[in-house]
Amino acid sequence: MIWLRLTVGVEEEFLLADPVSGATAAGADKLLLRAAEHPFHASGGRYHRELLACQVEAATGVCGPLDDVSRQLRGARESLGAAADGAGLLLVSAGTPVLPGRVPVSGGDERYDAIAAMYAGVAADYQVCGCHVHVGVDDREAAVAVVNHLRPWLPTLLALSANSPYGHGRDSGYASWRMIEQARFPGAGVPPVFASAAELDRSVARLVDCGVIADPAMSFWLARPSPRYPTVEVRAADAVATAEEAVLQAAVTRGLVRAALDDLASGREAPPVDPGVCAAAVWNAARHGLEGPGVHPFEERQVPVSRLLDELMHHIGPALEDAGDLEAVQSLLAWLSRAGSGARRQRAAASGGPRAVVGMLARQTTGTRERIGRPHER
Repeated sequence: MIWLRLTVGVEEEFLLADPVSGATAAGADKLLLRAAEHPFHASGGRYHRELLACQVEAATGVCGPLDDVSRQLRGARESLGAAADGAGLLLVSAGTPVLPGRVPVSGGDERYDAIAAMYAGVAADYQVCGCHVHVGVDDREAAVAVVNHLRPWLPTLLALSANSPYGHGRDSGYASWRMIEQARFPGAGVPPVFASAAELDRSVARLVDCGVIADPAMSFWLARPSPRYPTVEVRAADAVATAEEAVLQAAVTRGLVRAALDDLASGREAPPVDPGVCAAAVWNAARHGLEGPGVHPFEERQVPVSRLLDELMHHIGPALEDAGDLEAVQSLLAWLSRAGSGARRQRAAASGGPRAVVGMLARQTTGTRERIGRPHER
């Protein structure tokens, strides 16, 4: 079977912040009223609320070429940014807030109320945001098998995205404090290996029966077959500062899914990876991001993160080339290597104080800065 360019979509979660204090602020409903429809609504793009009233999500429609992904991401960010400005707020893309304010659960949503009640203090101040990538795989058994193949690479996706150094208003020492916050929920991290869709469904149903997740749509694994769409959904990444970094996550994730499908078509099963090593690799990626060592999933030891990136590119290079994405990914990775992770850039801005970090993030979120190289846009 030949897999050419798979469809892809991206869901980005954003924080809302007060432009004077820099702290997160409730205002999602007001902002969404101002924003009205997603600029690519006709293609399936949409906005909606999240768990807390300081969060909103923008989802692209179903995309093919990366320049389509890029246009939809930038269009949504610019539209939401303008709506936030009109509502007296800043739109900020970061995995955790620099300065968390006290915000309530989004009102009028029974599911959010149930989640808040179930997790109590763990959810009460869960002001974290991610960048979720959906890649079209319409065979659910194939989607389960693909997720098995993705397991070794999920920590590297996290390292590429690390953009949440702040926890509870201070530098946490981590590159992704979001991942540490998420680890407090049951079933977080790299998913187990599942032999079939039925086995996956039984596992999720057990978690519901045990009272630790609200419903089958609520697992916290970093990758899964989507419970709503015919896709593989990868949720390893922090909310990234720039639209270009979200494009990078989309391209690399699609490359990983394509490589997995090619392996499966050739009869190659997912390589075994120890669950404890997976957990160590996720923690290490959260701790260091791109600025420290990583954990090699097969050698089971620390190695330079640059080596993990090289092996990732070797693994997905043919898939990227076939899809026409290789040049774009190489350019984006080169920029990220020079600029450093989002966490590093936040720390570099911190000499001006926390509000300077918030301002920098707001500017990068809406693209009011010199754009980085985008060879996929000609």
